[in-house]
Amino acid sequence: MAELSVEASKRLNTERTTMLCTVRPDGSPHVAPVWFVYRDGTWWVSTGEGSRKARNLIAEPRVSLALPDGEAPVVAEGRAVVHRVLHPEIVAAFAEKYDGWDLTEPGYGVDTTVLVEVEATRWLFGGAAH
Repeated sequence: MAELSVEASKRLNTERTTMLCTVRPDGSPHVAPVWFVYRDGTWWVSTGEGSRKARNLIAEPRVSLALPDGEAPVVAEGRAVVHRVLHPEIVAAFAEKYDGWDLTEPGYGVDTTVLVEVEATRWLFGGAAH
């Protein structure tokens, strides 16, 4: 596994949005901007249980996440695990990063929130796989 640069680590902890790419049932990609937290080598994304993202990940857990940048993109590939139990430490991390946002509260048309856990199995930095 590749070592993260200081700049990549900083971006993973400060950027507010990442692009999440999942696989639709017909095999085509589904890309969506999402809020995330990155803790101890793991990406965490919050989404609605009935969302296209969650349904895609339950059927096909392969995923890519990207922090776009024309000169220094940070892209991770891995396998997603969808959690229906909301881990309190991750809920707290979202609240800290997103100005008190409580992902356990219903909102944005979402009735049930799930957490998506992705441990990176491969990194791509500046167009090179590691």
